[in-house]
Amino acid sequence: RGGSEAIHSNLALAEALQEGICAAGLPAASVQLIPTTDREAITILCQQSENVDLLIPRGGYGLIKTVTENARMPVIKHFNGICHLYVHPKANFDTAEKIILNAKCQKPGVCNALETLLIDEEIAPAFLPRIVAALQQSHVEIRGDETVQKLGGEKIKPVENWATEYLDLILAVKLVKGLPEAVAHMDRYGSHHSDGILTEDAQAAADFFRMMDSAALFWNASTRFNDGFEFGFGAEIGISTDKIHARGPMGLEELTSYKYLVSGNGQIRT
Repeated sequence: RGGSEAIHSNLALAEALQEGICAAGLPAASVQLIPTTDREAITILCQQSENVDLLIPRGGYGLIKTVTENARMPVIKHFNGICHLYVHPKANFDTAEKIILNAKCQKPGVCNALETLLIDEEIAPAFLPRIVAALQQSHVEIRGDETVQKLGGEKIKPVENWATEYLDLILAVKLVKGLPEAVAHMDRYGSHHSDGILTEDAQAAADFFRMMDSAALFWNASTRFNDGFEFGFGAEIGISTDKIHARGPMGLEELTSYKYLVSGNGQIRT
C-alpha cells in the first residue's frame, strides 16, 4: 500500500495493539508507530543502535535487503520462502497429491507455500501425469525442464530459474535421481525455509531429516504448517531463516532474552 492508506491502516493496527498491551498491564508506549511510509525512514531507524535492540523486518525482498544492509543492531529475518517437497519412490500417491495441492493452492501468496516439486525418476512415469492433471485442474501453471515437459504434456512451460519464489499459482517441477540429489537441489536453490519429503519409508524420512538443514522440515505434511499459530506459539511474529537466537516460526518467547541473577554472601573466585 502507499501513502495515507498505509498510514491509516497501520495506525488502526497500532491502536488495536496498544489496547491489548494496556489490557495486559503494560505501558501503551510499548507499541509505537512511525507515521510515514518513506523508505528513508527505515534507513534512519537502522542507525538507532542506542535506542533499538532488535529489528524484525516484515515485508518484501526490498525492505529486508534495506534493513540487513543498513542495520547497526541484530536483525531477525527471512529473505525468501522457496519451499520444496520431494516425492520419494515409496510415497503414497493419494497422500502425496493431497499434500502437494494444499501446499501450493491453499494460499499461494505466502512464504510457506510450495514453490518447487521434486519427483523421483523411479515413479515419474506413473505419478507425474497424475499430479500435473490435478494441479492444472486447480489452475496451477507448471514449469519444468525438457524431461518434465515431455512426460507432463505440452501445457508445461520451460522453467527459467529454480530459485524463484512465485507467490502465485505457479509451480516448478523437476525429476531427481534419489534422495541425495533431491537434498542437493534444495540446498542449492532453496531458502532453507520449509522443505519436506513424501514417503511411507520411515528410514528415508529419517535420512531426509538428518541430511537437510532448513528452519522446518516435514514428513508427509504440508509446508503450510510452518506457522507460529499452527505450532502453538500464539500470535506469530515471523518465520526466521537465521541460525542464531530464533529460527523458524517465532512467538513471543522468541522476542525475549534473559538475564542471570546471582545471590551470595561474600563468595569470591579463587
